[in-house]
Amino acid sequence: MNQDHGYREAMSGRDSSPAIMWFRQDLRLADNPALLASAAGGRPVVCLYVLDEAGEGDWPAGGASRWWLHMSLAALAESLERLGQRLVLRRGPALAALREVVSETGAGAVVWNRRYEPAAATRDARVKAELKAAGVAAESFNAALLFEPWTIRTGGGGPYKVFTPFWRACLGAPAPPAPLAPPASIAAPPAWPAGEALDDWRLLPRAPDWAGGLRRAWTPGEAGAQARLQRFLSEGLEGYAAARDRPDLPATSRLSPHLHFGEIGPRQVFAAVQALGAGSPGAEKFLQELGWREFCHHLLFHFPALPAANFRAEFDAFPWADDPAGLDAWRRGRTGYPIVDAGMAELWTTGWMHNRVRMIAASFLIKHLLIDWRQGEAWFWDTLVDADLANNAASWQWVAGGGADAAPYFRIFNPVAQGEKFDPNGTYVRRWVPELARLPAAWLHKPWDAPAAVLAGAGVRLGTDYPRPIVDHAKARKRALDAFAAMKDRPGAA
Repeated sequence: MNQDHGYREAMSGRDSSPAIMWFRQDLRLADNPALLASAAGGRPVVCLYVLDEAGEGDWPAGGASRWWLHMSLAALAESLERLGQRLVLRRGPALAALREVVSETGAGAVVWNRRYEPAAATRDARVKAELKAAGVAAESFNAALLFEPWTIRTGGGGPYKVFTPFWRACLGAPAPPAPLAPPASIAAPPAWPAGEALDDWRLLPRAPDWAGGLRRAWTPGEAGAQARLQRFLSEGLEGYAAARDRPDLPATSRLSPHLHFGEIGPRQVFAAVQALGAGSPGAEKFLQELGWREFCHHLLFHFPALPAANFRAEFDAFPWADDPAGLDAWRRGRTGYPIVDAGMAELWTTGWMHNRVRMIAASFLIKHLLIDWRQGEAWFWDTLVDADLANNAASWQWVAGGGADAAPYFRIFNPVAQGEKFDPNGTYVRRWVPELARLPAAWLHKPWDAPAAVLAGAGVRLGTDYPRPIVDHAKARKRALDAFAAMKDRPGAA
């Protein structure tokens, strides 16, 4: 049944009682099917956001995500005010909050856009059942994905586990519907229910306030998302295929946090890219990256243990190292490998890291230090503004070699070679590791090999200004391969 038709059918014969629009990770007005459905026919709408941290299961929002959420909610509230609306804020279990607002307003319906993470999906199913049992119409819509996880299946009817055939199946499916225009108006309810003050939620860091770099780097909200998309379309899309792996160039879209919080929808991005560059190498490669996001959500929906358990069970026998000092050096960007440390500094300062450098940094933690991928996953969850459960889990498992469609474990990035290839002039490292900024490019990615006179001329004292490598690449590579071989040799390993 068509989603909108199903909602209208459920509403037929009802009075003009308010509908509750339950915002979640869809903090926008345009292409928001639940919002449009809630306002259908001029029905009054109560726009509600519930901070239900317990409802996120084991993955409540990390520090960087909480900062972004505060800013995004403030932006959404301003957009709604321009339509004569309000964003009502409540905190606590979602079902209890929804029941309270239904009781206070006499609402006859609650609508929302679907989420697909295990805890959220379980919660949403209970909310829908309980509301319907109480005589309140409840309907959900798709605003977050091009293709919902149950709509793309293999020939045998099961989920895909490899990206390329998954994306081929997506491209062979009916095209995503065109994005929806924002509502021209949203009728206000006869009376507003009480709401909490956003500042009282203390989502922003205070003591200390470490978010200065985030504020300089980002403009959360729907307007910021649209501006980011338009800039990428005009400046980055054409050369995306060739330049996307270069952290020294502004070649990526940086749309990931906007997509995660639903300040822009994937249908909007898909349609805009298709309209501008359909068939071009840049457009095809970028849409493939949008497809990877779809694949991650597909995996998490069908394999809900993905954030905590090895996708390939044989990796349960992997001999991870207990190395608190190594983990701390990696988190602080003090590994002695400039491309890794630059990435970790960018992450700490801006809440974001270039995708190529994410792979290099993740590979270093897992394969050079033999630290369990779940330790890195947890750090990224807390520090990334685009921390997305599906993307984070699937990507860390991919790098570890134990996930779906994973890179082979024996493929171990050489951080020096990666730096020289993708940051050839050292622009990225000089920005994020300024203590090395005066080193010539020939030595920038391997300062320990630089002659003493070169180091002195650049004002670099290894071990004082910048650390020496905490592991030797060749030795670390051999240790990782030996560990992989030992895992494979254990009884029961595949």
